[in-house]
Amino acid sequence: MESRISFVTLGVKDVGKSRKFYEALGLRASAASQADVAFFSLGGIVLSVFGRDALAKDAGLPVSEPGFSGISLAHNVNSEADVDRVLNEAVVAGGKLLKPGQKAFWGGYSGYFADPDGHLWEIAHNPFMPLDAEGRVTLPEPAP
Repeated sequence: MESRISFVTLGVKDVGKSRKFYEALGLRASAASQADVAFFSLGGIVLSVFGRDALAKDAGLPVSEPGFSGISLAHNVNSEADVDRVLNEAVVAGGKLLKPGQKAFWGGYSGYFADPDGHLWEIAHNPFMPLDAEGRVTLPEPAP
């Protein structure tokens, strides 16, 4: 398998509501979006929102109640002030603030919000992994 993720698909209760939430955060839905699925370009990765029941059916799994899944999505920014700004934007758009921006144990600054379906998003400023000109995280080189 190549080192790449192409899509992150979130199972949601109401695709239209989720689409409006992400659009309120500044994402633009692709023209390929339809009533039952919306696609957003995230710099080489596609975020899609798809009906939760339909996603479970497609995977051949029973539908389960939303809850902590052990996964969070992360959006890194250039400063601590940007963390606070984006968290505020998420709340204004209809998200729920879970943890306000604060100094993190690993030396950066981060906070969390949940989208309308409870999917976790971390907003982080990591001074040890700066963003390049396109906003992509720059990782240190692999150890020899």
